[in-house]
Amino acid sequence: MQPQPAIFEEHEIRRVYDEATETWWFSVVDIVQVLTQQPDYQTARKYWNKLKERLGKEGSESVTNCHRLKLPAADGKNYLSDVATAETLLRLVQSVPSPKAEPIKLWLAKVGYERMQEMADPARSLDRARETWQKHGRSEKWIQQRMTGQETRNKLTDYWANHDIKEGEEYAILTNIIHQEWAEVDVKAHKTMKGLKSQNLRDHMSEAELIFTALAELSTRQIAESTEATGMNENEAAAKTGGGIAKRARLELEGKTGKKVISSANYLPPVRKKLGRKTP
Repeated sequence: MQPQPAIFEEHEIRRVYDEATETWWFSVVDIVQVLTQQPDYQTARKYWNKLKERLGKEGSESVTNCHRLKLPAADGKNYLSDVATAETLLRLVQSVPSPKAEPIKLWLAKVGYERMQEMADPARSLDRARETWQKHGRSEKWIQQRMTGQETRNKLTDYWANHDIKEGEEYAILTNIIHQEWAEVDVKAHKTMKGLKSQNLRDHMSEAELIFTALAELSTRQIAESTEATGMNENEAAAKTGGGIAKRARLELEGKTGKKVISSANYLPPVRKKLGRKTP
């Protein structure tokens, strides 16, 4: 996980991106410092420690959902710091009386937590996604396949949620198993192959890659449903079988066409070369 700071009203908010779970983790103290409008970092840290203690006594889930990750400090070294997802931070913000509460919530929604609006109005998410893909030059055929694949993905994660699979790390583990099985390359390696960092892998897949991903996840869900798979062990078995079905289909297609499905192609904007002056 690599730190990638974000800016809120000239304040640097430290954050790191977890590629495995595709989650942003934000520095809690940095957010508290903005909310309390405290120029001194150590004072903000003490404020957070007292708030954390109070919320902990109250049994707040916001505190238990915080994690500790290494973040860069002013001295250039990395230290373990409290971090939280935007979802958790939106709850924590309610505990700090501040005129910055609403602006910081809007900022969080923009830079790290669009799901809040999407959960309230799923159609908004689809419209926004379609508009973004169109702006980036995706064809209508690609967009339709991407949206169909997302619907298949959502049905699978709904099944997991109802059968003792924890959102986050366990979702990521099962997703990686499925991907490794059908593509014979894991999610991280596939992203590296395409030159991606924090970008969503599926947004840079070809039509064929999207189709086989959807086939693998559809197969996984239907197998899990047929066996009533519950918990990690049983769902891991379903993931391997479902991914294997898509793998056999991929190999058959590649054998007929002579073309590899897994590709390094992406939709990243072309890198602009800086023009330098030649020395006479």
